[in-house]
Amino acid sequence: MNSIFHRISVRKYQAKDVEQEKIEKLLRAAMAAPSACNQQPWEFYVVTNQDVIKALSEASPYAKCAAEAPVIFVPCFRSEGIAPEYFNIDLSAAVENLLLEADAQGLGAVWMGISPNAGRMEAVRKVLGIPSGLNPFALIPCGYPAEERPQEDRYEENRVHYVR
Repeated sequence: MNSIFHRISVRKYQAKDVEQEKIEKLLRAAMAAPSACNQQPWEFYVVTNQDVIKALSEASPYAKCAAEAPVIFVPCFRSEGIAPEYFNIDLSAAVENLLLEADAQGLGAVWMGISPNAGRMEAVRKVLGIPSGLNPFALIPCGYPAEERPQEDRYEENRVHYVR
């Protein structure tokens, strides 16, 4: 699990395609995430078309750096499920798994929130033609990193409270 202590948010990518087998490994990792009542509410769009990637980079004021990514994963959640109040938690677990597997595969990625912002969700829906009943959750640009830096140590002992 070294990826937990190695993974960083990568926003600059080499001009190199991500191999299909690596894309599938990332998707398998995402779908291995736990979910409330095992509902697995996720579906994923995998975007490699550069025109569509550029359009997605305009869906949020914080997504401009996505324009140069070789691939963008767009995790979505279904509107119906056993425990819909946990959809965002379920998708968060899936995205974290995808990010960790990206690091393990020598890739870099960054999580760009879309849900619950209705405007951003609608912008992504329009770009991808996502049907009703399926809701965009995030944009995850991914590729071979064009930057490298160490992960910050975020451990803060004063935020830990033991009850013994």
